[in-house]
Amino acid sequence: MSPFKLILAATAVAFALPAVAGDIVITDPYARVSTTMSKSGAAFMVIENHGAQADRLVSVSSDVADRTELHTHISDGNGVMQMVEVPEGFPIPMHGTHALQRGSDHVMFLGLKDAVADGDVLHLVLHFEHAGDVAVDVPVDLKRDGQGMANMPMGGMQMMHGAPDGTMPMHMPNN
Repeated sequence: MSPFKLILAATAVAFALPAVAGDIVITDPYARVSTTMSKSGAAFMVIENHGAQADRLVSVSSDVADRTELHTHISDGNGVMQMVEVPEGFPIPMHGTHALQRGSDHVMFLGLKDAVADGDVLHLVLHFEHAGDVAVDVPVDLKRDGQGMANMPMGGMQMMHGAPDGTMPMHMPNN
């Protein structure tokens, strides 16, 4: 990355303003990939609802990947975590927040169309039941909380890719 692009990206991250639509405010967005050539990645953020009515994040879209979905992790009770799509979306309580965070609810990019590098900005649109659409510019931050998704601390869990049913199981070793 050229020095000019690096300075521009750092400035964009440092002065990122929250995305707002009605009573919904998006703060602290960032995205991660395990390597610049990864075909998948994830985005995280905090969704604040300042309104007197609950809302729901019903879907997400972006042109950076073949598919952009809402995902979470669920346990099968035997120490295996699976990353699964959440087609019903996530409730956002009135006067409350909902964090999209690592190891929990998040935005998943599947089939990234281009290489993604630290400092890039991914554009996505969050679709809410009541607030409508919220456009969010999400900076890629590979230094945040580790050196890549493959090395991220996940409470002892290890991600296993390629389950036949399309889910992404993770194994939690017995300690």
